[in-house]
Amino acid sequence: MRGKVALITGSAKGLGKMTALTLARSGCDVALNYVHSRREAEELRAVIEGLGVRSIAVQADVSDTGQLEHLVARVESELGSPDIVVNNAGPFIRERKRFSDYTQAEILSLIQGNLVGTMLLDHLVLPGMRTKRWGRIVHFGFGHAAESRAWPHRAVYAAAKTGLVSFTKTLAVEEAPYGITVNMVCPGDIRGDNKEKTIAEVAGLQDGETPRGRPGSGEDIARVIEYLCRDASDFITGNIMDISGGLDPIRPWIGPADHGM
Repeated sequence: MRGKVALITGSAKGLGKMTALTLARSGCDVALNYVHSRREAEELRAVIEGLGVRSIAVQADVSDTGQLEHLVARVESELGSPDIVVNNAGPFIRERKRFSDYTQAEILSLIQGNLVGTMLLDHLVLPGMRTKRWGRIVHFGFGHAAESRAWPHRAVYAAAKTGLVSFTKTLAVEEAPYGITVNMVCPGDIRGDNKEKTIAEVAGLQDGETPRGRPGSGEDIARVIEYLCRDASDFITGNIMDISGGLDPIRPWIGPADHGM
């Protein structure tokens, strides 16, 4: 993927950071995006440039249309039009509460950041991809998002992401003739420092919630995204991929101990 331009939202830390490093090692020039984590973004930019590719770090809130336009304009002027867009950024409220307890501001923020902002960013980059007749768009969801099941205490986030499932499949069909693929990756419950760890670093750790038995890592997600972005992956589009070690975030796993085994 030498010379491809990859734009990754929310990429100063966590899963976005691991994705940025993975694509940079594959030869991509990388546009990092952050809202508050300027120091981390600039440090990562320096690391990526040390890999022999170009990189910039741009502050922008994906829920703000004007800032999205500024983000894409900066990328186009300094690196070129994006060939790869990974929509990683999106607000999440970890506190569990019923829909009736959300404020209107929280509802709008979750929908705007997880659905509308992603759609608008895709809309901004599609003309350049169509001109080149090549593009890779990756959305982020959650485990079993494609089933549109009830998720109590996550009503707004779930609604935004399941709406994004439909949009992913529709956009994949519409843009396939232009050589553009659109897929969604759905990480398991990868928390804290594990978001920036490799598979080898978590291989010896135990996770009683995940059927696989180990926690997920940032590499688990980034390596799938890198595969989807390859030139020869052009026949993979419109897919919703669970990368969760078998974990169902909505219904807890019933392990052997629960059956008295």
